[in-house]
Amino acid sequence: MGDFFQNGVIANLHNLVDRPLESLEAELRGFARSNPMALVLPSLYSELQQPALEGMVDELKEVNYLNEVVVGLDRANREEFEHAKEYFARMNQPLRILWNDGPRLRKIDRQLEDLGLAPQDPGKGRNVWYCYGYILASGKAKAVAMHDCDIKTYNRDMLARLIYPVANPKFRYQFCKGYYARVADNKLNGRVCRLLVSPLIRSLRKVIGPDPFLDYLDSFRYVLSGEFSLRTDVLPNMRIPSDWGLEIGILSELFRNYSNRSVCQVDIADIYDHKHQPLSKDDATAGLAKMSLDISKSVFRKLATNGQVLSEEHFRSIKAAYYRIALDFVGMYYDTATINGLKVDRHAEEEAVELFASTIMEAGKQYLENPMATPFIPSWNRIQAAVPDVLEQIYDAVELDNN
Repeated sequence: MGDFFQNGVIANLHNLVDRPLESLEAELRGFARSNPMALVLPSLYSELQQPALEGMVDELKEVNYLNEVVVGLDRANREEFEHAKEYFARMNQPLRILWNDGPRLRKIDRQLEDLGLAPQDPGKGRNVWYCYGYILASGKAKAVAMHDCDIKTYNRDMLARLIYPVANPKFRYQFCKGYYARVADNKLNGRVCRLLVSPLIRSLRKVIGPDPFLDYLDSFRYVLSGEFSLRTDVLPNMRIPSDWGLEIGILSELFRNYSNRSVCQVDIADIYDHKHQPLSKDDATAGLAKMSLDISKSVFRKLATNGQVLSEEHFRSIKAAYYRIALDFVGMYYDTATINGLKVDRHAEEEAVELFASTIMEAGKQYLENPMATPFIPSWNRIQAAVPDVLEQIYDAVELDNN
């Protein structure tokens, strides 16, 4: 698309001419000599049964500039782990699978738990954290990309465009966020980003006034994208959230530790589709209800750490402002879909807004009841201070599991 507009406080790297993949990959092979690259794939074992991951592996096995692929495997017994090794064996890059439920990595986890340093909750955040620990332990990469494992519309251009900004030694970026249009099957998707995050940021600006962190978040075109890349120098000091606030939490860490000039976003796909979560109106512990609660709390906590004072009165005003702004967004997206011939269920969109408004209030309530809650997993620097040989333990455990 012919869009080269720069807005917000971070650099936006557009896709202007559909540069041939062969040209991008040839340049990346050159970068690999000084900036070796790795890919992290956090996966549930159940995703090995889905066509999305099958298609991703078929694409990725053709990539010839990666120095390492690290798969974080969750919810797998020994038989399933052995099957995973066979499943990924067709990859043409050096591959290691972290069997997160295996006895060796569980032993390390118990050691950290005894010190009060282990991840508290299972899930993607814990999986990614251990994968990054292994990346640090192996020392084989200077630039790392991450993909979710449920992308139905995957092609390997996405990886090339995603990792390029942090692999290019002439660029200054420490972190790159991928973005895309959430359009698939003639539908407009991405409700949490469209109808929760963007209106929430605008409502917070209206209630608490200008804030650098809100300006930073509002600069991202798809703030909840699970596709991002970074230089490994970022990893030792980065704390990773263990809940659905993972993407917001990682952006918060970059905001705290780095200049905005070190962060960028890149257009990686025209069409993107992945596994969809149910709305879960009647179950606050699942689906988009749980996701919206965790994301809202993550934003509130970050504002508080930046010195913003939030009270019950603030949250009532935030909810009211959010509801009005979100309904305006419903109308704008309905019009966008209509002019493009796409389908949007306006009733379902407004139902989602009503759910998100209630979870914003619940998130505010939970924040006020426990403002000291810290869902972040400790940084690897802190872990190494407590257990100096922990990375060596992780490396040896993964090698033994894979061999």
